Amino acid sequence: MKMNRLTTLIGIALVLGIIVGYACNTLAATPAQAKEIASYFGILTDVFLRLIKMIIAPLVFATLVAGLAGMGDTKTVGRIGLKALGWFVGASFCSLLLGLVFANVLQPGTGLNVPLPEAGAATNLKTSALNLKDFITHVFPKNIFEAMAANEILQILVFAVFFGTALGHLHSQTARSLVCTMEEVVHVMLKVTDYVMRFAPVGVFGAVAGAITTNGLGMLLVFGKLLLSFYAALAALWLVLIAAGYFVLGKEIFRLLKLIRGPMLVGFSTASSESVYPKLMEQLEKFGIKNRVTSFVLPLGYSFNLDGSMIYTTFAALFVAQAYGIEMSLTTQITMLLVLMVSSKGIAGVPRASLVVVAAVLPMFNLPEAGLLLVLGIDHFLDMGRTVTNVLGNAIATSVVAKWENAIVPVDEAFDDEDEALPVDDGVPATV
Repeated sequence: MKMNRLTTLIGIALVLGIIVGYACNTLAATPAQAKEIASYFGILTDVFLRLIKMIIAPLVFATLVAGLAGMGDTKTVGRIGLKALGWFVGASFCSLLLGLVFANVLQPGTGLNVPLPEAGAATNLKTSALNLKDFITHVFPKNIFEAMAANEILQILVFAVFFGTALGHLHSQTARSLVCTMEEVVHVMLKVTDYVMRFAPVGVFGAVAGAITTNGLGMLLVFGKLLLSFYAALAALWLVLIAAGYFVLGKEIFRLLKLIRGPMLVGFSTASSESVYPKLMEQLEKFGIKNRVTSFVLPLGYSFNLDGSMIYTTFAALFVAQAYGIEMSLTTQITMLLVLMVSSKGIAGVPRASLVVVAAVLPMFNLPEAGLLLVLGIDHFLDMGRTVTNVLGNAIATSVVAKWENAIVPVDEAFDDEDEALPVDDGVPATV
């Protein structure tokens, strides 16, 4: 399906979802009835997300192995990994700092005067995922098939690094044949991705309609200041990321933004990064990035470069402090920023990861963990902004690393049409 047409259909689905959701919320006699109606819309979203999850593991594994086998040596893998992690750390720090600055300047929680909760009040969010020891051991798979079944991106990445590097060091005819097979699997999975993405408008409609049916448009008015403040902070982060990308990529950054607008809209509408991964990989290859870089940096970014989630963690923590009227000194805020910088790297694959991080960090600074209950009602709308920013950040990060590695193939004007084929590393055109 043409990307322009898909983008248009997703936009229409988004508007229809708001209209239908508002109508259902108005007609529902009780909140329980509204939630029941929303559960039926949830079927549409769940089906779409299940289809996406169905293709993530084979796509990630095939692209990683094919790319790593073509690198030839472990030094190249290490060099690319260090460059990527360097960018990720810098982007994460800027995101956290911007969240801190905007929360202090705009004061979204000031004036709410929420009474302090009783001792023991909690958000029911599990924070055990932040245990550093458990996180480090969890990164390494004990069973690759179990990791694929659970879509554990980091575990798949670790196994693929070993498998792809070993395959690249073998020079037998059988090994070369296996590399070619993996490259063909990539092409097949990209075609499967195209089929799955045809259901994106249906999934978007269900996600938006369900959220509005449950919470109503009134929630957006009650927490309007918080939403506007957070999206203002996201806009500032976008400018910083795009400016940093322009510094490395030059005017090509604008062609990149044009190519990824479709995946960004899907991410915004569904509030799910998983729904974007396959199509984002396609668009980055259309940008001209060699598969060996895209297949390695993008999965790594999905675990360590969540810029939208980073900015939310400091923003939400300070919002809770302001809502309860708790003063936090600049020193304490900077300390919290550093703690978030470390703890946020241990939540790959955790649903509502940024909420889990904040829930774990709040008690460290004598802030009521139950304060997150204030934002749970509109968290879906906040998550929409977080997700689209994560998509943008990972696209720019992958492109920058590719530029540093001289791994961007010059693209003729003839390939600017998003439905054309771009050459890949093995010389076989991939229809995307």
